[in-house]
Amino acid sequence: MIYRLGELFCGPGGIAWGATNADVGDPDFRIVHQWANDYDADTCNTYRHNICPDNPETVYHEDIRKFDMSKLAPIDALAFGFPCNDYSVVGEQKGMNGVYGPLYSYGVKALKLFRPMWFLAENVGGLKNANDGKAFTKIIAELKGAGYTVVPHLYKFEEYGIPQARHRIIIVGIRDDLDVVYRVPSTAPYENIDNTCRTAIEVPPIPADALNNERTKQSPQVVERLTHILPGQNAFTADLPDHLKLNITGAKISQIYKRLDPEKPAYTVTGSGGGGTHIYHWEEARALTNRERARLQTFPDEYEFMGSKESVRKQIGMAVPCRGAKIIFEAILKCFAGISYDWIEPNINE
Repeated sequence: MIYRLGELFCGPGGIAWGATNADVGDPDFRIVHQWANDYDADTCNTYRHNICPDNPETVYHEDIRKFDMSKLAPIDALAFGFPCNDYSVVGEQKGMNGVYGPLYSYGVKALKLFRPMWFLAENVGGLKNANDGKAFTKIIAELKGAGYTVVPHLYKFEEYGIPQARHRIIIVGIRDDLDVVYRVPSTAPYENIDNTCRTAIEVPPIPADALNNERTKQSPQVVERLTHILPGQNAFTADLPDHLKLNITGAKISQIYKRLDPEKPAYTVTGSGGGGTHIYHWEEARALTNRERARLQTFPDEYEFMGSKESVRKQIGMAVPCRGAKIIFEAILKCFAGISYDWIEPNINE
């Protein structure tokens, strides 16, 4: 079975790369791109350029709230990483009351319209607690109500060999008239993988002329501040001279001027960059380049992001790690192909 994949909120293609590169050793079970939609123009261009260069017209740059899904081609599978802004721990956590919170409903609408055999939905771990847990309960109920048996799980991607501590709730749904059971893939095969951020960034070395590898100019004050911050420390845990301390009241976000620890996976790559929220190199007094950030998200070096440096930074931060998505899609394909694999019980708790 070749599964034609449709994507809403497609981002720059982390999910699509994982889907189209998923390989279970049986060419009869694979996933191909059918169509995708996103509201950001640069993101759509990145997706077209890397995922479907021969069919650029299958990527629709439109606001989902005004998008006519009835014009789209039939699909066998659906993926939607619905916007996380209102569920993120870093944001204001408006949940269902925010602008982005209700957008999951368009995924439910697509499930009812296309009746795909299976779907994958992705969001931040904070989704579980939004609106005192009511948002998550409502979303799960609506996905089930659309006719699917759902398996939500909090995937800790560093446990799957990804060089980044990135925790995301991913819901896999199988249409409930199908005799197929999805199992969460085990982390055991990845226990001995070297997934330190040093290895991800340095092995092999990034060529000087690599795509999307421009350096960010650091002010003299930022350079001086970074010289006092040790690997793994941030602006609040480091021993800074008074003139370099940040005058911030209230919540102190731990990622402000935080250096990577080269012996561990990176902390979560986000789309932000201002006010010290870049990811900072463990040794050099600078922010990471977008190519280095892309490596932490396991995008291949030949994957070219389109748009300005700031736009590319946001695209990379919003993406699902390519290799992490591939692991989950391969598990889905194995379920349908009747191929056994090691699995674990689903769990949505940290």
